[in-house]
Amino acid sequence: MSNQPIDDDNSHLNRDPISGEPGAHPVGTGLGAAGGALAGAAAGVIGGPIGAAAGAVIGAVVGGLAGKGAAEVINPTDEEAHWREVHVSEPYVSGEHTYDDYAPAYRAGWEARVAGTDWDAARAEWARRWDAEHADGKLKWEKAQPAFKAAWDRANRRYVQETGY
Repeated sequence: MSNQPIDDDNSHLNRDPISGEPGAHPVGTGLGAAGGALAGAAAGVIGGPIGAAAGAVIGAVVGGLAGKGAAEVINPTDEEAHWREVHVSEPYVSGEHTYDDYAPAYRAGWEARVAGTDWDAARAEWARRWDAEHADGKLKWEKAQPAFKAAWDRANRRYVQETGY
């Protein structure tokens, strides 16, 4: 375990909350591993049950590494700080909602774009999921979608177009 403190000066390192080591991206790694496991299992079906199991394990490892690579393209700490600062000047923000109401939409938007989801697919998926997953929240999809789109567009400009990821 590292003895390095987690501090504001190094927030861009996206430190692991347990070890303190830089480069922690559990969401990207998990999403990549899940997708890789499914693809590997499907490819391994040709070899029967043992081939499917081996394909799932190999796919999970490869997918996890790819997911971590994609997640390292974006720094969620920087994105959260950006949206916290600028959200009040966004045209869709109403006085009845706080940053905390919009924050899940921003996160979903930038994560969907960096995951490689195109706009139409991302919008359709989140239109289907939003109200059920945020039933306790004040912000319904109709009001969350512009924040989702703004974060998707920013991630597209900053992380997809600039880096080619």
